[in-house]
This record gives sequence, structure tokens and C-alpha cells, in this order.
Amino acid sequence: MDTKILLDSGTNELEVLEFTLGEFSYGINVAKIKEIISYQDVTPVPNSHPSIEGVFMPRETMITAIDLKNCLGRGQSEPGGLFIITNFNNLNIAFHVETVLGIHRVSWRNIIKPDSTISTAEQSVSTGFIKKEGKVVIILDFEKIISDINPETGLKISEIEALGERNRRDVPILIAEDSVLLNKLIVDSLTAAGYDRIIHTENGQKAYDVIAECKADGTLDDHVKLVITDIEMPEMDGHRLTKLIKEDERTKNIPVVIFSSLVNDEMKKKGEALGADAQLSKPEIGNLVKIIDDLCEKYNL
Repeated sequence: MDTKILLDSGTNELEVLEFTLGEFSYGINVAKIKEIISYQDVTPVPNSHPSIEGVFMPRETMITAIDLKNCLGRGQSEPGGLFIITNFNNLNIAFHVETVLGIHRVSWRNIIKPDSTISTAEQSVSTGFIKKEGKVVIILDFEKIISDINPETGLKISEIEALGERNRRDVPILIAEDSVLLNKLIVDSLTAAGYDRIIHTENGQKAYDVIAECKADGTLDDHVKLVITDIEMPEMDGHRLTKLIKEDERTKNIPVVIFSSLVNDEMKKKGEALGADAQLSKPEIGNLVKIIDDLCEKYNL
């Protein structure tokens, strides 16, 4: 897939690839996609999850094929269609879809979040909706889909337990993470690791609002000495948040850690260009603590 379409960092926009399953349209962030290929025969894996079609090896790389239609409770896919090959959380996964319709450039501010009227089952695999040409495109939470199939792909909380007994660290940390579950897991993990002065917010805009409020009342150093941010978030994404922090004379010295499923070579270059102090993939919660430890020592926090 031509990655030249990917947006410059810090614009608070994303490219959404629209694809279909039956009569419904769904979306995926282009930043997650490695390539799109025609359907290939796969080798079934005994005793695997019902949504796993099997494995195949294009160019000597083992890839797991996921029946996305089955994941969404819409029946079983037939051979044919396309594979959207993705890379996130250091995993190579092919999602079986029917057709690809095109790419839309949208602002995070224009993505509609699911509300409480949406059924729990639907909400659990949707991060938001966009309206295009009179129809609704459902943006899917692919990390949630994969972690439902195999919870081991999620945050490895056991890594925190392996750190053993730790002293309390009196460092105020601000977190921007839109997933309620991941937000809680990150807070619980950091608290267990000794970091218990935490303000957690649901997106980059709310995190930046906290920073702006602290700047206004002169309490920034008391409440925000380090920031941890996801990339994909409604209203304001993590790259935009990083850009705003690092371009401001009053906040540019606050360490920013990007903790996201999207951290790969391409995204690391973008994060570095924006001034991020560290970047790592979401399963690495143990490494997150170690990086925070190192930044606290480096900047005498």
C-alpha cells in the first residue's frame, strides 16, 4: 500500500480506509495498514478461535488470517474478497473483508463517539462513526477485536508484578487514553509500580485542557511533570497533543511518552519529529514503567 498518503504528524487528522462486509461499511485507520492483497488460501489451525481462518506465509512472513465478519457476529466469510494486512502491537494480522471502497481524510473532531444508546456488543468493537455520502461508516477497534480473540495480546500486567516491591515515586503524571479499560489498566499498573499521583483523561483535548488550566493558575509543576499519551483518540490525537506541548516554551521540557498500538518504524519517525521523549507499543507495560523510571532520573523529577 502506498504510505505516501499518510498525513503529516500533529494535524489532528487521520486517513480512514472504508471497506465492506455485506451491506455495511466499516473503517480502519490507514496508519495500521501494511498492504491490501487479494484473498489467499489459508492453512487452518487446529483448536484455534472460531474467528481465526488460519495462517499463510506471503514473502516468508507468517500471518494470521481473521474472519472479521465472524468477529462482528455477521456469519462466516466465504473464500474470496480481500485481506487487509495490518501491523499494530507488533503483530501482523490479515483481516478478511469483502470490498474496499476508498480512503477518507477526516479530523478527529468529526468522529462521533458511540453513546450509551448503542448496544454493549456493538460499542465494544467500535471506536466511533463518520458520516460520508449519506451513510455511516463504523470505525472498528481492531485492538479490542484481537484481544478478545487472544487476551495475551493486551497489556501484560504480569510484567508489573515481575518488577517486585517498589518505592513510591512522587511524580505527577498526566495520561491521555480513550479506552476506558486501557486507561484503568495503565493507572492500576503505574500505581502498583509506585506512581500514584496520576491524572487520567479520555483524549488529547482533555489532557491539554488540564495543562492549560494548570498554566493559568500557576500549578503546572505541581500537577504535570510527565505525560503518557495514546495516538488514536477522538477530539485530539496524541501526535497533536505532543506537538502542542513541545512547541510551548512553558511545557516543552515536560517529557512525553507515546504509548500506542501504532508505534512502528514509520510512526516512530513522526513521534521523534514532534519531540516525543520515548515511544513504545502498548503490550510493553513493563517497559513503560522502566522508561518512566529513566526519564525521572534523567530530568530529576
